[in-house]
Order: sequence, then C-alpha cells, then structure tokens
Amino acid sequence: MRKLFGTDGVRGVANLEPMTSETAMKLGRAAAHLFTRRTGRHQIVIGKDTRLSGYMLESALTSGICSMGVDVLLVGPMPTPAIAFLTRSLRADAGVMISASHNPYQDNGIKFFSNHGFKLPDELEARMEALITSGEIEHLRPTADAVGKAFRIDDAEGRYIEFVKRSLPKDIDFQGLRVVVDCAHGAAYKVSPKVFRELGATVWVVGDEPDGTNINAGCGAVHPERLQQAVRDHRAHLGIAHDGDADRAVFVCEEGRLVDGDHAMAMLALDLHARGQLKRQTVVGTVMSNFGLELALSKAGITLIRTSVGDRYLLERMISEGCNFGGEQSGHLIFLDHSTTGDGLISGLQILALMKRTGRSLSDLASCMTAVPQVLLSIQVKEKPDLDDLPKLQQAIRNGEARLNGTGRVLVRYSGTEPLVRIMVEGQQDQLIRSVADELSDVVRACLGGIH
Repeated sequence: MRKLFGTDGVRGVANLEPMTSETAMKLGRAAAHLFTRRTGRHQIVIGKDTRLSGYMLESALTSGICSMGVDVLLVGPMPTPAIAFLTRSLRADAGVMISASHNPYQDNGIKFFSNHGFKLPDELEARMEALITSGEIEHLRPTADAVGKAFRIDDAEGRYIEFVKRSLPKDIDFQGLRVVVDCAHGAAYKVSPKVFRELGATVWVVGDEPDGTNINAGCGAVHPERLQQAVRDHRAHLGIAHDGDADRAVFVCEEGRLVDGDHAMAMLALDLHARGQLKRQTVVGTVMSNFGLELALSKAGITLIRTSVGDRYLLERMISEGCNFGGEQSGHLIFLDHSTTGDGLISGLQILALMKRTGRSLSDLASCMTAVPQVLLSIQVKEKPDLDDLPKLQQAIRNGEARLNGTGRVLVRYSGTEPLVRIMVEGQQDQLIRSVADELSDVVRACLGGIH
C-alpha cells in the first residue's frame, strides 16, 4: 500500500504531513537518486502554481535534490503540462510540479514526471516511498563541488508558449473571435492570455491576479459562474476556464452555458474521426464519463474505452491501446499527438480551431452529444477502508442498480486526492437517480462516519 502517493502525486494540507518541508526534502532526495541513471551532471526541473506554500516546498525540494549532487532548474509559476514539456525540452532527468490543482490554497501537492514527460507509474512511486521509509539513501552525501546547484530558467514561459502554438496548423489564427479566459488565479495567469492574444483573438481575462491565497477561490474550472457572466457581458464566442495548475479546461458557450469535458471530447473526437486523424477509431474516457458520450461516439462508429479516474490511467491505457485522444468529464483532455499529459491551453486551442475551421458556434458543436441525467455527490470521510469490505454498502449498490433496472449506472469510489467518497448515479429518470444517490449517501455516512 502506498502511503504518500494518491492518484495524482502527493497531496495534503501544506505544512502538515505529508506536505511538510521535511517530507518534501526527502522526496527531492529520493527523486534525485531514482532518476539519475546516466553519466555526467544531472538536472531536475521544478515548477509550481501560485500558492503561498509553494515557496516553502520549492526550497525544500531544491535542498533535497541538490544534497544528492543534482542540479535544479527553477521555472517559477507555470502550468503542470509546461513542466512535462520543459523536462523533455531541457533534457532534464525528471520534472517536479508543486500544485494541488483544483484544491483550495491551504492544500498543496507534489507530482513527478519522467525524463520523457510522463507521470510516474505506480511501481515507481512505490519505489520512491521505499527509498524514503527505508533509509536506504541516507548515507549518500556528496560534498565539495559534487553538491548540486540551482539555476533559474528565464525563457521557460516563451518556450512553452511556442510549444502549445505548434499544436495548431501554421495557417490558422483566431482573428475575429472574442474569448474570455479564467486563469483561476493560478499557474496559467500569464501564459494563457498571451497564447490566445498572439493568435489574434480578442481576449478578456479574469482570475489573473494571484496573491498566494486566492487560487481557485470562486473562479476557474471548479467555479465557472463568474466566467459564464463575463461571456454574456462581453458577448464573447467562447469562455475557457482553467484549474489551478492549468492541466485542464472547461468551456462556456456564447450563450453562457457550461460545456464540460464530455461534450468537448465528443465534438473533438467526431472531428478527428471525420478528418481521419482518430487512431483506432477509439477514445479513452473514464468510468465518470456520461453515458451520453458513449452513445454519441457509437453512432459514428467510435469506441469508448473506460479507465479508472485520473489522467495518468487514461494515458497508460491510451499508450497500451495505441490511441491518440482521451479525456475526463472534469476537463482533462489528452492529445497524445501533441503532449504527454492533459493541457488546458492545448485543449482551448483545439476547440477554437474547430470553431474557426467549421464556422460553427460552440453551442452548435456541443449539440452532438446529449447528456444522460447524472447525480454526483461527494461525502467527506474520516478514513478509507476498502469499499469491497463494506457489505452494507455493497448491498446498497446492488439495490440501487436493481432499481435502475438496466437504464443507468451506479459508481461509488474514493477520491484519489481528498478524503472523500464520490457517488455517481445516472439514468433516464431524474427523481429515481436522485433517490438512489441519496440512499447511497446515507449508507456511506453510516459505514464510514461521513462528516456533514
């Protein structure tokens, strides 16, 4: 069992275990040992979002890495996918991103990328934990000129901007399009508006004044209400909302309605399919993707493969199946032809390119999919025992599925990043799925001591 790593790195309340300076330094030492397998000097890239605690954790990670004789390349506040790209571009041994994504500012997280820009598989994270807990590398203490140094990479922003722009054909621009971008006071607050402006769009920006404590606060992909109003106020063609580390995006159409990751996947997959660019005529989604997505794709002869929640699991399945497009309802979209991880800026560019190429509005494009009614509940819990070991909950799930009688789905799972149980029920009848979800919620609270 891994104790530090969840579905997306290590995450928790900053300055409490495991998100302390002490543990961050140990993670830095373990990463430096694990990833430096070639000869010569070694380098690890470190980026972060705009949280106050990022300074503390960045310094601790830097100290740990340098103590193992490895140099650190500091790029400051940058999106998570930028760290994946810069790790490859700078020929570094690994990359580290300090971010808790969509979580509030008091939380933080640490996630790692290999030298190829991919998130780590479970076995590598387990090995990193073992290095920390076993004391195996405590004796490794280089001295004198063998100690690592830290350098700041001043042109990281420009490198990344040019990288994401290369995901578009050179003959396309966005002149005549009006766009509102919500940066969530997070990692994309500089680069995202620049990208869309450089490509000719008229851009209004919200959520671009980070102060260390306002990341994701009433804005961004988790709270798009402000963006929806701004799109209506400016009569924009499109709104784009990033989360705190900008590895995902959700959209707002010209009418001010939210367009989630499932609808974005549907329109993009159908377009890729029509242009002969969808490999294996298959899209990789997760168990959370709405059944309406599956219906929309199947009508066009496209197969939907489902994985566990988490863009890392999406990516692993995409590679194993030979697919080039996948995503999550939450807005993580992976274009494997362009990037090794979810990228909210590339997602926004692809949606705008589709609108420009077809001359269709976002609301019109999104009509290719009709979502099946879905209820999503999150219940805070004190601990996370194996759900299969809770007979009352398993019986309640079976009862719920029986009530739906083949017309819907029930999914109960733990969040990989927070102390939460997620309940999803979808089907044709609103009242029925709400009733099933409420019953499951009561049983979860009874079994796991849910916190109201």
